[in-house]
Amino acid sequence: MISLGMLRDVWTYRDFVAGSIKREFLSRFTGTQLGFAWVIASPLAMIAIYTVIFAEIMRPSMPGHASKFAYSIYLCAGLLTWSLFAEMLGRTVNIFIEHANVLKKVSFPKLCLPIIVAVSSSVNFVILLATFLIFLLIVGAAPGWSILAVLPVLLLQVAFTMGLGIFLATVNVFYRDVNQGVGVLMQFWFWLTPIVYVADALPASVRSALEWNPLWPLMRAYQSIFLGQSGVDWAALAYPLILALALLWLGMLSFHKLQGEIVDEL
Repeated sequence: MISLGMLRDVWTYRDFVAGSIKREFLSRFTGTQLGFAWVIASPLAMIAIYTVIFAEIMRPSMPGHASKFAYSIYLCAGLLTWSLFAEMLGRTVNIFIEHANVLKKVSFPKLCLPIIVAVSSSVNFVILLATFLIFLLIVGAAPGWSILAVLPVLLLQVAFTMGLGIFLATVNVFYRDVNQGVGVLMQFWFWLTPIVYVADALPASVRSALEWNPLWPLMRAYQSIFLGQSGVDWAALAYPLILALALLWLGMLSFHKLQGEIVDEL
């Protein structure tokens, strides 16, 4: 199998992947006095700002939720999830071009690069998630054991983003407009996903059309978990799961067929 062979090559270079992730993480603190504190400073600031604005000043209501923090939790859950998607996809699309000099000089499986991005972005998300959970504990809105449902939803999101990212990264080597187009697409994609607005507030016709957005059921799953609702609609995740598998196959296939030409094109 194409993918198994490439994954075996990556496994051979697992020390290189692990070392790259560690160096990337530590490089963020080089020359700083506060070090690791900067990792949680940004999400803490975001959570504090939205809590003050929406829970204490604007006080918007969430249907079915009496807590004044409900909308703040809804919004932060969506923004944290979107930040993972945007960071991972944005970095992966341009990964081969960004590391062109390394690819020309050093021989290693090119697939290591998007995997490094995926793991690094996921580690950042887990740190942000832990910070968010601390906030939920402080305000008495912790989701309980339902938080464990985040893991399969996160794996599905990473698989979807990786498949799309590898495919676009491969094409971007030959058509540099792809990276610019993704930047524009992400602006529309953000507003077509229920992050700052509640999906139930949309007209039925608009809601049924936007449900073709694969991030829609993923976002609903995260928001349901953090708001402590009855449970995740697992059946609704079948669509992004099928799409994630299709994109992983397409991404690996396109990469397999074109990887020999990537260095020459760079």
